[in-house]
Amino acid sequence: MAFQYQSLAAQLLEKIQNAELPAGQKLLSLRQFANLQKVSLNTAKSCYELLESQGYIHVKNKSGYFVSYQKNTGPSIPVPQHPDFQSQARDISNLELQLEIQQSSINSRLIHLGAIQLSPKHVPVEALRRSIQRALKHSQPEDFLYSDKQGHIRLRQALSEHWAEDGFYISQDDIYISNGCMPALSVMIQHLSKEGDSVIVPTPNFNGQLQMLAGLKRKIIEIPADTQGFDLERLEQVMQSSGAKACLLTANYQNPLGFCLSNAEKEKIAQLAARYQCYVIEDDIYGECSFSSSRPLPIKYWDQHGYVIFCGSVSKSLSTAYRVGWFCIPQRLAHLKATLLMQNITVNTPLQLALADLIYSRAYREHLQQLKPILKQQVEQYRHMIQHAFDGVELRINQPLGGYALWLQLPECIDGLDMYYFAQQHGINIVPGEVFGEGQRYKNCIRLNAGHEISTDIRAAVTLLADWVKAQLSIDVGQTSGIKSACFEALMD
Repeated sequence: MAFQYQSLAAQLLEKIQNAELPAGQKLLSLRQFANLQKVSLNTAKSCYELLESQGYIHVKNKSGYFVSYQKNTGPSIPVPQHPDFQSQARDISNLELQLEIQQSSINSRLIHLGAIQLSPKHVPVEALRRSIQRALKHSQPEDFLYSDKQGHIRLRQALSEHWAEDGFYISQDDIYISNGCMPALSVMIQHLSKEGDSVIVPTPNFNGQLQMLAGLKRKIIEIPADTQGFDLERLEQVMQSSGAKACLLTANYQNPLGFCLSNAEKEKIAQLAARYQCYVIEDDIYGECSFSSSRPLPIKYWDQHGYVIFCGSVSKSLSTAYRVGWFCIPQRLAHLKATLLMQNITVNTPLQLALADLIYSRAYREHLQQLKPILKQQVEQYRHMIQHAFDGVELRINQPLGGYALWLQLPECIDGLDMYYFAQQHGINIVPGEVFGEGQRYKNCIRLNAGHEISTDIRAAVTLLADWVKAQLSIDVGQTSGIKSACFEALMD
């Protein structure tokens, strides 16, 4: 069932797409819109924010909201549709395949369509160099001794102030610096569950998280997800009935689907976590890769009872080589501090100080402001390039609202794993959909990285993959025709 703000957004969107509200048109103020629709100011705000996150409207400072949508003259690209399924505890069955694909996805000799990472051209190398140089220049003698296992106070302060600018506050005392986001998630999973326990995850879900859970000997309870998000009623049912103590999810630009949950949905999740005492471990690694000017709020913003753990890193917004992440624990879990510090994988102090400098110098925020429109344009270029290459194929592609993961759904007869092995043989990296969930539900899907600018090699790689799919479809059609012919002949006999 749609929330009221979603229904209002759908009504506005229809008017925008029908040109009743043309591009450049100024919209009613939030207060005027709320009064007209007889809804609360918060509902009106959620409606506008949803349309903004989807790129249909934009806000101008001190001027209000304006329509930004321009009708695409080309054919529209349908989004993937996945079937519903029963949520139940189950083992992750394909760990060996997960490990194989993980290793190949970071092979730098292959064309970069596998691992989700930014092109070196999008990394602010000079700004990073200057920050590292300044950090070393101004460091203190004690900075070269054993460091605080919670993380350097200067970086924790910098992160706390950085997030406050984006509208949410986390105390520096609640921030723990780790060697990337995955170690942070792993530490929290180990402390909030034990071997054999189940962790709730929406699927299709980032294969690296599933690999981590398999390595920790945790089961998963899958919640069906699509390009719009996932069913909160199902989430509540599972929280209530399964006994799971932890839920691992991404609310902002989930990998691989790219959805961004609404503020109302995030608030609801925080409430459910408290109601059923099921900790939400929030992976917000793509939160700063929005296509809109504003950063979406995390679920943590609505956490009033201390059941949300906020995790992230700069690997997707800055550089995958910059191994600095964090987990932020609520006061409810303060008693775990000693054991968390013992298990936390620390980050070398100069690197922490360099990131703090990057934040305080405003270079990081300037980088994000430049990156967002680049990513938006680049992702759309990828979508249309893929659509053109796969012309004649029944293809569905997600339309992410941020991040740069593309999720392709191919005809049922196409095996994504076969496609992966074909790509490997030709020096191309892709990730088959099979490793994003259990039960081979996503066997006809693949995930592609759109973080690199489109090059001649990438165009050629996508064309080669499309030609392979078309060849497989021709074989399938031929086999189907042969079966039909044989059946006809048998009938005639």
